[in-house]
Amino acid sequence: MKKLVVLFTLVIGAFTFFSCEDADDKAEEPYLIVKFQFDPNQVRLNNLGQPSSVAPGNAAQSPDFNAISAHYFELSPTAYTQLGDGTVLYHAAETIEGGSVAIDFDQAILVSEGETFLKIPLSQVAQGNYEYVRVSLAYQDYNISIRNNGIDYQGRLASFVGYNTYINTHFIGSNSFPVNANRSQGYWAFALNDFPYATSGQAPAGATTVPNPIASTSPIPSGSCVVTGKFAENLVINGSETQDVVVTLSLSVNNSFEWQEVTVDGKYEPSIGENVVDMGLRGLIPSYVK
Repeated sequence: MKKLVVLFTLVIGAFTFFSCEDADDKAEEPYLIVKFQFDPNQVRLNNLGQPSSVAPGNAAQSPDFNAISAHYFELSPTAYTQLGDGTVLYHAAETIEGGSVAIDFDQAILVSEGETFLKIPLSQVAQGNYEYVRVSLAYQDYNISIRNNGIDYQGRLASFVGYNTYINTHFIGSNSFPVNANRSQGYWAFALNDFPYATSGQAPAGATTVPNPIASTSPIPSGSCVVTGKFAENLVINGSETQDVVVTLSLSVNNSFEWQEVTVDGKYEPSIGENVVDMGLRGLIPSYVK
């Protein structure tokens, strides 16, 4: 009987040892996780990363975001690191279906606030000391208010702010917008909630605000949407991380939807010829938790 007890104990011990060993082997490695946040109270910046107010003759509102997509993500060591010379961790799919190179909207990753946009093993992130984040925004989906004949309505706007986007057919609710072509930065489409009205248009070339506080030392190409933001404390990746590093990209949506007024009342009224002039995000503040 004692021999059976000893044998049983050895078997259980061996099972426990190998089970723990298997669990350790299967333990996930730590990741760099990237998420978005939208802040209507964050400082409103211009293209040079300086505080900016709404232009005279224009009006603006802070939209309520449903989703966003980005085309490019880079960690940059210093203000002198040129675009593309940092650690590039994401570059979205592109296509020449529309005749020239463009973001392939059909393959875009769309996320809401707080949802994971990127999840990259930290072993694939170059060790370094990173001062800046550069993210090229491509698509925005948000709610805005419009006025028609003295009545305010709520609707949803699709805003394409990437340098160039190939779009097949995109949708806002049950409203379809067949494009089947490239659209340059500033293309937008809009549909009312609960009413059968939809339309689309194009903001002026070069009018989309893209804050870059290091423009004097590390410029971005004209027509791109590479927003640049500085960490409060540098993000250090040393290769010894054992836990996930979560980077949150806080985007300023402070009066980021801007139009030219015909009636000076602070209400967007497209039916009287008030045109969209800017849909650019108004600043980026990156932060991280280790």
